[in-house]
Amino acid sequence: MHVPFRFAVPERGTGRRQWVRTALVAALIFATGACSSSSSDSSSPDAAAVGSVSAAAGAPSAAVASAAVSSAASAPASPSASASTAKAATGGCGRTASSKPVTKVTQVKLPHAVTSYGNEADTDKLPMAIAARPDGTSWLAWLGTGGKVYLGHLGCDDRLIGTPTGFTGVDLQDVQADKTGGVLLLTRKGSCGDTPLCGGESSPCNTMHMIRFDTSGKQVWERQVTNLTGGRTGYDDGARFVWWYQHHGRLASDGKTFAAYFGVAITVKNGSCVDIHEGDRMQVVSASGSLLTGNKDAFEVGCSHAWTSRIVWDARTGHYVTVCATDNDCRIARPNPYRTVAAGTCDGTLFGGDLVLAKSKGYWAAWSQGGTARLEHFTTAKSDTTIKTSASTSHPHLVGYGSGRMLLAWQSGSSMAARVYDSGTGKTVGARFTIGVKDHDYQAFKPYADGSVAYPAAGGGSTIVKIARVLPLG
Repeated sequence: MHVPFRFAVPERGTGRRQWVRTALVAALIFATGACSSSSSDSSSPDAAAVGSVSAAAGAPSAAVASAAVSSAASAPASPSASASTAKAATGGCGRTASSKPVTKVTQVKLPHAVTSYGNEADTDKLPMAIAARPDGTSWLAWLGTGGKVYLGHLGCDDRLIGTPTGFTGVDLQDVQADKTGGVLLLTRKGSCGDTPLCGGESSPCNTMHMIRFDTSGKQVWERQVTNLTGGRTGYDDGARFVWWYQHHGRLASDGKTFAAYFGVAITVKNGSCVDIHEGDRMQVVSASGSLLTGNKDAFEVGCSHAWTSRIVWDARTGHYVTVCATDNDCRIARPNPYRTVAAGTCDGTLFGGDLVLAKSKGYWAAWSQGGTARLEHFTTAKSDTTIKTSASTSHPHLVGYGSGRMLLAWQSGSSMAARVYDSGTGKTVGARFTIGVKDHDYQAFKPYADGSVAYPAAGGGSTIVKIARVLPLG
């Protein structure tokens, strides 16, 4: 059941970083309960930090330290490991599969600066996103420092090819690829209008857009997925727009349509003034750029209040599937209508990680509470299996990793730690290993058709980024 309350507009400033997990707690109804089945994975110590561009998980630290520093390397650092684990190359890029995860980190020089990580708050700007092209190469999107979102093509070696394209935008959300190009999800400047707020301080009112681009990175069409128009501004009753509230979003595609799921501001008239609430919104757009208002999975508002909006296309059921973290009964939930996946508490630590397809049926959602990551398997709603992992983290990442596997990753010191899980049973596959790049709470790993996964990360300067790739498992 929805927990309604008037949203007094808070003062903006440094205290807004965790607005949804602090200021609202006193107004909430707390939820309790546990999933019907629970197990824990076995813990193992972190592998040695990756001191080179390529290293096999679990390889001796001396071998890792002495490996040649080459961004083109894709084999394990240990010669013996290379001889025993290397298998046939897979996919259009010929990436070599091994019996253990192999990490490859490539440093990329960009022609335009990237927005810094900042405090990584849920209202801060997202620096980067990556997408897998069908040929095994990538699209890299990044938020510049001058009102532009840039899109560049990365080759099989994860290095920049050609000249990036720039698009007007104040914030980046995600990028999705297909055989004829792809889609960017970004925000642009909008208008608030002159209706007074019922309290608090005003903030810029922005709009969310899908930008369709072709294989050269040039724009084909754009479609607003919020609802501001010439006759409706942000402070008009019924507006759905992007405010300072958490508005991170993700994209998914069924191959013919594109879906955007993101946080949204909700304007409600209250006498002679308006209150601004926060929730989430999912909209589906056709291949030609038309908004599909009758789509069976789309909704105007789903969870409220909401954060970490996650979405996946499931060809097995013919549906886009969404989950959110919400202070409505403090849980990980499926929206519109609410269905609890996992019960949590609003203690300021509830976080939704990512959503992936399970091996045969259903889905896995990663989430954290109290600094511990969990994996939940569900089909329609309530989790039927809970894996309490050994990952000590407040912001887990989850991604499909080849056939029948998934990869859980999280911050560990100045790098990231990761572990492979079976996407059918939820059991661990192999040992924990290290990915030698800096984590960001809200950036995402993306899966590739050849079984690898990639993650964009900050580099050594404002125009340097790193692409971390975990190569396929054999």
